[in-house]
Amino acid sequence: PVIVTILAIIIGLVISWFLLPRLATVFNQLGVELPVTTKVLIALGDFLREYGLYVVPGTIIALIATIIILFVYKKTRTIGQRLVFRLPIIGRLIRENEVASFGYLYGSLLKAGLNPAQALQAMSNGAEYPQYKKIYSQLYALIQDGNSFQKSFKKVDPRHKLVPSFVQQMIFTGEKSGNLPETFGRIGVIYEQKSEATAKNLSVLLEPVLLVIIWLMVMFIALAVIVPIYSLIGGFNAR
Repeated sequence: PVIVTILAIIIGLVISWFLLPRLATVFNQLGVELPVTTKVLIALGDFLREYGLYVVPGTIIALIATIIILFVYKKTRTIGQRLVFRLPIIGRLIRENEVASFGYLYGSLLKAGLNPAQALQAMSNGAEYPQYKKIYSQLYALIQDGNSFQKSFKKVDPRHKLVPSFVQQMIFTGEKSGNLPETFGRIGVIYEQKSEATAKNLSVLLEPVLLVIIWLMVMFIALAVIVPIYSLIGGFNAR
């Protein structure tokens, strides 16, 4: 759907830029009444004909620069990460992936012989998202001071959104039973499955939305091109 959407945009620009302005001249000479859709595309074509060599490359460069600033450049990519976190399904997918990574990596670090505080310090240093980096840093400081996970999580904010209560309860149980590495491994397995299910649901939800958008674009372009031609043919038949 993404490829089809891009192709539809390109075709729409080509029709607006090159085809419709030429047809508009013919329609005006023959006195054909143009529908609103055609007038909109013709106006877009006139604008592109005048400024297209500047607007189209400028728009592409602006989009690339925005992506780099929001998601690549180290000093500003936290803005993009915070924006992505606010998206309904994508934010949930990121949180589930991060919890799965927390389970797998932290459990592996404990199995490798690191103590809980050292493992949290390593998680903090390697965290990609600042929200989780903050949580790991706070947990590290609290665990380093001799607090249990149960006491530490009560002082970490906002813990319930980023580390679900279900996961916290599993950690508390594993801490009491002395099976933290195995517990974190199970957390990783559970949340990897949850993230896979969320990713499938995301694709299922996005495909019909994109297809509807494509359908609307195709219908708009088709009406803009075909209706005046039918009007022209009707005018010839009337004569």
